[in-house]
Amino acid sequence: MVNGMANEATLPPAGINAGLVHNVKDDVYGLTLGVMFIAIGLYMLKLADMITGGVAGMALLFSYLVELPIGLLFILTNIPFMLFCYVRMGRAFTLKTLIVNIALAATSQIVPHLQTVTYIHPLFAALVGGTFIGMGVLSLARHNASVGGTGVVTLWLQARFGINAGKTQMLLDLLLFTLSSSLLPASLLLWSALSALAMNAMLMNWHKPGRYQG
Repeated sequence: MVNGMANEATLPPAGINAGLVHNVKDDVYGLTLGVMFIAIGLYMLKLADMITGGVAGMALLFSYLVELPIGLLFILTNIPFMLFCYVRMGRAFTLKTLIVNIALAATSQIVPHLQTVTYIHPLFAALVGGTFIGMGVLSLARHNASVGGTGVVTLWLQARFGINAGKTQMLLDLLLFTLSSSLLPASLLLWSALSALAMNAMLMNWHKPGRYQG
């Protein structure tokens, strides 16, 4: 059942050349880019005291409540979703996702030491940070991986039932922002909602069956 679901989740759309598959070098490059984009996006939002959607938003929110590195919070938040990932998406997908989480935890710790930002406007943080995270999630999805979290659920729903991952993610993010409304100022919550919109716009516009296969 697990292997069948994993194969079903990665079957190429009708009419696409099934021989166009990623090799190891492609996967390493794609996953590295995904981790870099997400780490930089998280850094921007963290500087602006904002959150975003998905597991990234959950980790950011928890980082304002407990004094733990955001990379570690990312992994801890992901534990239940990783179990779902193994059952529904298969061993290969789960292994890549676990590697991504470890790499992201390390990269998130390194990024603040490689650049110094004294000021970032909330609009810039929301649009660019959110878009960077969306680009990272998209890059991971193209290489049969994810950051885990609710993204695993949305990617599985799209692969299994054809439900658009971006739209499903927005519904889940709405729930996250509703829960966050008592912890964040209204202004930051609105900017954070814009970051989630920017992030999910990447999935809604670019993660579509038949648009890309590799």
